[in-house]
Amino acid sequence: MISPLDWGLGHTTRCVPLIAYMQQLGHVITFAGNEWQRAYITETFPGIDTIHIDGYEVHYPRQGWEFMLNLFRQIPRLLKTIKKEHAALMNITATRQFDAIISDNRYGLYHPTIPSVIMTHQLLAKSGMGAIFDDILRRIHYRRLQWYSQCWVIDVPGKPNLSGTLGNPRVIPDNAKFLGLLSQITPQQGTEQHLMILLSGPEPQRTILSEILWKQVQDHKGKVVFVEGSNNATKPQSIPTHISYYTRITKEQLEPLLVAASMVICRSGYSTVMDLVALGKKAIFIPTPGQTEQEYLGAHLHKEGVYYCAHQSHFNLQKALVGAAKFPYKKPALKNPMEQYKTVVKDWLDSL
Repeated sequence: MISPLDWGLGHTTRCVPLIAYMQQLGHVITFAGNEWQRAYITETFPGIDTIHIDGYEVHYPRQGWEFMLNLFRQIPRLLKTIKKEHAALMNITATRQFDAIISDNRYGLYHPTIPSVIMTHQLLAKSGMGAIFDDILRRIHYRRLQWYSQCWVIDVPGKPNLSGTLGNPRVIPDNAKFLGLLSQITPQQGTEQHLMILLSGPEPQRTILSEILWKQVQDHKGKVVFVEGSNNATKPQSIPTHISYYTRITKEQLEPLLVAASMVICRSGYSTVMDLVALGKKAIFIPTPGQTEQEYLGAHLHKEGVYYCAHQSHFNLQKALVGAAKFPYKKPALKNPMEQYKTVVKDWLDSL
């Protein structure tokens, strides 16, 4: 059984290469998630077995500065959700037999007798409250990671890496195995044809950024592909001829559009970053305000000269494009990072 967190689509999409590889090896996969997660996976893997498991349903504030405070307020409810999640797993395994469990950032999906793995790219949480508090959170986090037989870190070890200190902090858990990078996108080359706006992430920030960018792409000289990343987005009454507009698209629709993009404007979510690395695409990151992980990743990759990063407040498309044109866009010096997971996964499966 494999089950990802429901905080955004990225946790679900990065399970795609794992599912495909394990099916290739002859294993039967059951996917556990909420309604939209299961819909995405069954669309990608027709006929796959799925079961329902409730999500964490984190609520986000309108103001970025409230993000971490709002998250801390929800901790008691999230801890109850983890306990409920663990109880749900015990009920499921009482009637269904699994040889192994893979959890992507779900902390209740461990089992006393079934080998269980948790995967994450964030060993070190960035609280925005300083290094001392971050280290306290890391110690608490590592105790929870020990509930699992292995912790799969979605990055390469040491330097250079992609996640910075998120996945490569000073102290690594004893049960850690580095997976390399995971992407649902198949690396390929194509002719660059358009600017791509690829929106994602929690509300209301997704809508706020959409409104900012929609106004500014009206006057852009050149073709634009604008993807809202939400089925609930309100379609504009008038769409200029130079803009191709989508609410939400499938993986099959996304790939050729990304391949044909000369520049991608998007959030700095880690799964998105890995997809861009897989394709070797240039991007302008606009981190979700207050989401410290995205803010750290955007700033870290900008400092390393890998991706250009701009703030949502006072964002100006033309200025950002001018700045990106002068940016070095250094290719991450990672050796075959998209294939490393196969060795870790196969070794673990062979040991069951």
